[in-house]
Amino acid sequence: MAKSTKPATEAPSVKLLSGGNPQIAKGYGDAPVQAYIAAMPDWKREVGQRIDTLIEQAVPGVHKAVKWNSPFYGMEGEGWFLSFHCFTKYIKVAFFRGMSLRPVPPGQSKSKDTRYLDIHEDDQFDEAQFTDWVKQASRLPGERM
Repeated sequence: MAKSTKPATEAPSVKLLSGGNPQIAKGYGDAPVQAYIAAMPDWKREVGQRIDTLIEQAVPGVHKAVKWNSPFYGMEGEGWFLSFHCFTKYIKVAFFRGMSLRPVPPGQSKSKDTRYLDIHEDDQFDEAQFTDWVKQASRLPGERM
């Protein structure tokens, strides 16, 4: 089989699922998360980049993966503390132990522990509050998925 002559920086085309969520193969590390973010449509890409940057700054050495077409963030050996997903009109951030955060993130869940933060295009994104939640969440036992 001949090797591809495409430059290493050229990303393959990515299928967007319902709601504009990028379909990215399951993978561990920064590369699949960056591929997901690069494929996020419209304004969501910039917000996804900002979420990723804030998490990296708040939790040095954070572990990343893409599972179920969503980026996951966690601590090595401790499980996952956060994920996000694109929907048609917003990005949904899941804090898996959100009921233990103070203040509790606003979005309710069917899961007793999970809380959500929905970010819409015209929302004021409170980076300080988000960063505080990320720091708190990273210190809690994570979800094993």
